[in-house]
Amino acid sequence: MTVHTSDVVVLGGGSGGYATALRARELDLSVTLIERDRVGGTCLHRGCVPTKALLHTAEVADTVRHAAAAGVAASLEGVDGPAALAWRQKIVDGKFRGLTSLLAARGVQVVTGSGSLTRHDGVPAVRVGDDLYAGRHVVLATGASTRALPGVEFSARVLDAERALSRAEIPERAVVIGGGVIGVEFASAWRSLGTEVTIVEAQDTLIAGEEAASQSALAKAFTRRGIDLRLGARVAGVVDGDGGVVVSVEREGVGEDLSADVVLVAVGRAPSTAGLGFEEAGISLTRGFVDVDPELRTGAEGVWAVGDIVAGPQLAHRGFRHGIAVAERIAGRRTAPLDDALVPRVTYSSPEVASVGLTERAAIEIHGADAIASTEVSLAGNAKSEIVAAGSPARPGFAKVVRLAGGPVLGVHLVGERVGELITEGQLAVAWEAHPEDIAPLVHAHPTQSEALGEAFLALAGSPLHTM
Repeated sequence: MTVHTSDVVVLGGGSGGYATALRARELDLSVTLIERDRVGGTCLHRGCVPTKALLHTAEVADTVRHAAAAGVAASLEGVDGPAALAWRQKIVDGKFRGLTSLLAARGVQVVTGSGSLTRHDGVPAVRVGDDLYAGRHVVLATGASTRALPGVEFSARVLDAERALSRAEIPERAVVIGGGVIGVEFASAWRSLGTEVTIVEAQDTLIAGEEAASQSALAKAFTRRGIDLRLGARVAGVVDGDGGVVVSVEREGVGEDLSADVVLVAVGRAPSTAGLGFEEAGISLTRGFVDVDPELRTGAEGVWAVGDIVAGPQLAHRGFRHGIAVAERIAGRRTAPLDDALVPRVTYSSPEVASVGLTERAAIEIHGADAIASTEVSLAGNAKSEIVAAGSPARPGFAKVVRLAGGPVLGVHLVGERVGELITEGQLAVAWEAHPEDIAPLVHAHPTQSEALGEAFLALAGSPLHTM
């Protein structure tokens, strides 16, 4: 067995893993990055990036479809599925090449292979075949994988997100099982591309965990777009037959069979921690997630964990921040723990849903109803929102801000086209514990959608301009 040593060994080359590696090299630490597939992980190859490319194809189709509303004579002759797939892959391949070059330029040693955690001469190490990679520190960044439904096997027509993204053919009818972010984004994209879509969700709302007003607005927008919602429904079975796929659904004691060309199973993602030697090496797990302290240390000396294997929002940008923070701590720098409530969340559907901080319900549970104030500003009166949503049945949306009465902003919630681009301002307000009175004097450019957020701050400061 050959033993290789470095300051830091990173197991997993996704968002959290490669961020750790890059920051560690900036801090003059030697780094070995071990990845069984291709660096970039799920986000780059099978998740965030190709999904958003699919959603952009859908947005372009909708723009052409509604072009007459803006005075442009155009007609949608169809969507070239293979061309759209090739374009998505071109983007992914380009980003992959860029990331590979960046890692090489920074001096990160990349090892391709499946690794498992162990120890060697008292320090943590990762075994890859007949090689052992030992380091003063090992960072676990093995990510997450699609959860399956019990008794349901994936196939050419029963899809997870990865299989759905690799399809060139656009389905005529699709059933989406799961009304979380992944299910909602695929449902939105497919509907814009002409698919008849039904969402089956066990809970009584879409995008659980978001502001109640956002959940309601999205459900209404989807209904107006022609997306069929089966909320509070349980999947009793999925049969992949010769004529298509049949999903058996039970809701309020009544059974129903839904027929489709494809079924997308989007019931969440599970941490990828099984069979990697974690527990044998002294790592404790809870429901498959690695137990860590606030600074992301595990219970095993010299071993850290980042990203989706740490309980909390499974978001690439959270993984980035985890990786950067761990690299800095290994290098002896003091870095404050990340508060998951300050991680911005965006659902890239049409309309988009974006948020940061506490929902109004959560704020009331913590502080009491009398201590919370909120305001909601409709985007219907915002000129830029009306312009970018020309012809869309989704309608404009709103900006909602929740504050502690007489105190700081606790949460910001947005619904509308492209509002994901606005959430950083909300993050700054919440993270810096700004009072609406502090933000109200700041000028928002006109016409922009950000004016609606500015109006919300003005209203909570007691000086609304355009709202009553």
